[in-house]
Amino acid sequence: MVELDRLSPKGQSMPKTRSPYAPEFRRQMVALVRAGRDPDDLAKEFEPTAQSIRNGVAVADKRECHRPEAGGALSSAEREELARLRRENKQLRLERDILSRATAWFARETNIVPSGSSNS
Repeated sequence: MVELDRLSPKGQSMPKTRSPYAPEFRRQMVALVRAGRDPDDLAKEFEPTAQSIRNGVAVADKRECHRPEAGGALSSAEREELARLRRENKQLRLERDILSRATAWFARETNIVPSGSSNS
């Protein structure tokens, strides 16, 4: 499938004007932003635009499950752990309920606790 914005007026695919940035260069840009540098300042100093630097940081954050200090969405690993813990919590509540009912039943059967009716 050919992207529409990459077509020439004659409908032919247009080549990219330059190759993508090297992975090491992208990692350096991400590291600089994480160290506190502003993407706008980096864009003035280096070739990529501030938005492409921000996009690169966002992609790296998703890939590395890195969350900004201000909060953010859960990573896939955290979502999986949360789902597992919720299932485990549900199972433990069910087991506790069963044990509570069994304890009450055994107590009534052995006449330790009187049944729900009173003789008064």
